Amino acid sequence: MGQGQKWLIYGLGRSGRGVARFLAKEGLQADWVDMNPGQDDLGLMQELGFQPGDAAGSYEVVVAAPGVPIDHPDLLTLQAQGAEVIGEVVLAARRRPALPMVGITGTAGKGGATVLVAHLLRASGVGALEGGNIDPPLLDVVDRAQVAAVELSSFQLERVPGLRLPVAVITNLGVDHLDRHGSVEAYHAAKLNITAGQQPNDVLVVPAGLQVLTGATVWPFTPERLVLSDGREVLSVSELPEGVHPANAAAALLATEAMLRYLKLPLDTALLRQGLLSAQPVAGRFETVARIGEVKFIDDSIATRTLAVEAALRRAMPPIAWLVGGRDKGAELRPLIEAAQGRVTRVIAFGEDGPDFAERLGFPFETVTGTGPDEIILNATRAGFAALDGRGTVLLAPIGTSFDLFKDYKARGQSFQRAAQALAGETP
Repeated sequence: MGQGQKWLIYGLGRSGRGVARFLAKEGLQADWVDMNPGQDDLGLMQELGFQPGDAAGSYEVVVAAPGVPIDHPDLLTLQAQGAEVIGEVVLAARRRPALPMVGITGTAGKGGATVLVAHLLRASGVGALEGGNIDPPLLDVVDRAQVAAVELSSFQLERVPGLRLPVAVITNLGVDHLDRHGSVEAYHAAKLNITAGQQPNDVLVVPAGLQVLTGATVWPFTPERLVLSDGREVLSVSELPEGVHPANAAAALLATEAMLRYLKLPLDTALLRQGLLSAQPVAGRFETVARIGEVKFIDDSIATRTLAVEAALRRAMPPIAWLVGGRDKGAELRPLIEAAQGRVTRVIAFGEDGPDFAERLGFPFETVTGTGPDEIILNATRAGFAALDGRGTVLLAPIGTSFDLFKDYKARGQSFQRAAQALAGETP
């Protein structure tokens, strides 16, 4: 991919802006296509001197944003014209082939595991940075990192031709994004692209019992034990900081070991232990944001996948007042009903599909409304606290996406945090 090639960035937003900044830094010119560019997008394109492109034009390389389906008509047209369609991950791998990457994917937990891999590598003396599907974009960190820990969504993994990762992680495989992939099989196939280019000297970290067709060496993990590949325990699960999921910690520990071995660096179990003890939960991922007496308020606003919501229900201290709502994206509810049995005392429904979720779940519930998003979340938080008898958990694990009321899950989580802290300030 050299200086004389014609480049097109298809889809701006967070990922596309990262691609644009990177290409400009490389001294490359690119056109762009976006059906609904934001002001930030337009401002950056003007600053870089990148011009609007033609989706029916002739380009050699198209870097498509993760949100653009692989079978989008424009991409098919561009391919028919001779373009290669890739994503930001392959662009990074090709332009920075010397940068070692740990790729992490999964239906749930991939963000937490990604942050933890980078943290454990830094604790071991390696200049690691996280990026990819998690902020910041991968291309924003490739020139500052000794190792990149890369969160990879199924959308990104649809377009990773030729990608070989020395270390890859699959946290779990469940059901998600059927509206994009069409079937569970297609969704899992996209996820498994993370190991498609791996060879016997590479390592794939997977949950114990998960069968994966791979050319890599498989290292299984279990959330019951925080151990190295030879079985040595680094830390007991009971010692993990609150909010750090044991499965993420177990997977990240093995991935860190594999990368240290790849780099031919010493494995210091004392440093790994200190890294685990100093780990912090990712904001908005099962994070305790307030306390009132024996009641915790836990923000898991990103929990819109069945596996993630189920994990939150099983980890939260009962009795639980469970806040559900948002926009339904087809989550499977049966496992949630089973996980909530004997633990959830009241469901608080809010937003576009909250009442429908509550009725289908079958637990006692109430529906809250308000004049705006923040008031709705405040009323839901108040109702959750009122449903508990002075102890337990008000849990925001909403099942639905945030887009009915908020721009993203972070904004929804921040609204919940403000509501919980306001309530704590009001309560003697």
